[in-house]
Amino acid sequence: MIAFRKTAAAFGAELVTSAEPSAPAEGEVLIAVVAAGICGSDLHAYEWTPGYEFMAAVLPVTLGHEFAGIVRALGPGVTGLAVGDRVTCWPTVACGRCAACRGGEPQHCQARNIIGLHRDGGFAGTVRAPAASCRRIPESLPLEVAALAEPLSVAVNAVDIAEASPGDRVVVLGPGPIGLGIAFVAQLRGARVLLCGLDDGVRLNLARELGIAHCIDLAGEALADAVTRVFDGPADRVMEATGAARSVSDGLAVLRSGGILVVAGIHSGHLDLDLTRFVRDKKQLRAAHDTTAQAFQTAIELLTAHAAVLSRLVTHRLPLTRAVEAFELARQRQAVKVLLLPQAESEAA
Repeated sequence: MIAFRKTAAAFGAELVTSAEPSAPAEGEVLIAVVAAGICGSDLHAYEWTPGYEFMAAVLPVTLGHEFAGIVRALGPGVTGLAVGDRVTCWPTVACGRCAACRGGEPQHCQARNIIGLHRDGGFAGTVRAPAASCRRIPESLPLEVAALAEPLSVAVNAVDIAEASPGDRVVVLGPGPIGLGIAFVAQLRGARVLLCGLDDGVRLNLARELGIAHCIDLAGEALADAVTRVFDGPADRVMEATGAARSVSDGLAVLRSGGILVVAGIHSGHLDLDLTRFVRDKKQLRAAHDTTAQAFQTAIELLTAHAAVLSRLVTHRLPLTRAVEAFELARQRQAVKVLLLPQAESEAA
């Protein structure tokens, strides 16, 4: 089968012909992948940015952790799933033994691994995954839209961590897939949302199509001026999804005393923080990474209820054989979510 694999600790990845996965082991299922999204983490792995050196020990590995498909085979001991089920996957695989796992918080397991980063993922015709990681999706939810479940769940988790409430003034920095998801979820929960980008006309226009009330391009207006104009005061919550460390400092500057800033981006740089000012203003700095079982379920429910709107996040669909082109497209700000479709060629044959 065709697979898109990270083969070396350097820039890039390769489209290769690889063997079909072996029969699923105990507790696993084999999934025929219908759609798989390119995530910011995939781009970091592709570009080999700092923070992804851990992958060197597992190379070569098939990328892709945002996927949906159809169960084709069951391993021994699998219950609750059947061949033919339509599923998506929470790609975090925890150890099951540590205090976090025993406490029902596998997202905090420090021995966890990620399908598509530590083990073969969804940029292939088929993928093996733990049955416990799979979530059945309703028949009414298209599989291409279901592939958005993982990134949307990351957004849901970030809003949960921010404790955003109805009426809160929420600034979202970065209109990529996660930032757009955060803005959508926060606004749906009753917050007043201002979404900010920088030279991001295409993605901000998409945000307006999603119904985000206030969308600002910071190329034409300073962040502080935009926040004052829209909210007539500082923000109660700031959600950072840019991956640029300066955005954290900029966000803290427009956050009210006692407000909460959630960092959801992955950063290769360091933050220079005026700790005295930070302490005196009593601001809260929190990190959001991965998701939770509840947030994942919420994401599936949101996609089912708002499929027509949220499907607009998918701006490009390409067959898996054009993976390099798709990755280069995803690196540009002219795309939001790029999907790879592993079954496209076989269906056309």
